[in-house]
Amino acid sequence: MPDFGTNTLAVTDDDYDRSRASDGHSRYGAYLAQRAHLLRDGDRPLTPVEFASAAWTTATSPIMYPGYVRTRPDLADLTTVITDDYRLALRITIPLRHHALTHRPARVLDWQTQHDPWSDARWTALEAPEQGDRPALLTTATLHLPVPERILVTPTAARPGPVMTREAKAAVRALAGYANAHAHLVADLTGGTR
Repeated sequence: MPDFGTNTLAVTDDDYDRSRASDGHSRYGAYLAQRAHLLRDGDRPLTPVEFASAAWTTATSPIMYPGYVRTRPDLADLTTVITDDYRLALRITIPLRHHALTHRPARVLDWQTQHDPWSDARWTALEAPEQGDRPALLTTATLHLPVPERILVTPTAARPGPVMTREAKAAVRALAGYANAHAHLVADLTGGTR
């Protein structure tokens, strides 16, 4: 189980990737090979923005489960977005409990804690209430983090293999590190912990 903390939103798991690899090298590399058509522009490598987005999408659930990149269970989503001006951003979706609101609504259900024996109890996922006979106000916040171009990897390989896998791993590690550097913004929304 990944070791999440208040400063950790995403981690890469090289040990699991190697130990579960069908090719003996990298489980993530096998997924990249299966999605090779998304990781090149004809016979040319993608731009750094396109490559980072495709590498992240492949490395995370639901494409890979468990993913090469694991995100903290209390986050609804941590994805990449290519903006209209062709820049990369991370989009973090955070479920918020009613106590985080300035005015608490009366008589509506809130998110409920998902009980997962495989998850760290400090970072429990929230899910919609099971009671379907009462209104529920399920509030989320979306944090948009523009990613600086300087941290993006420029891919050199247009075909799957060790080079593409190495470059994709470097790309997603950089994005995970960037997300983690901004974990304080999530903590500000959630009061530090759930």
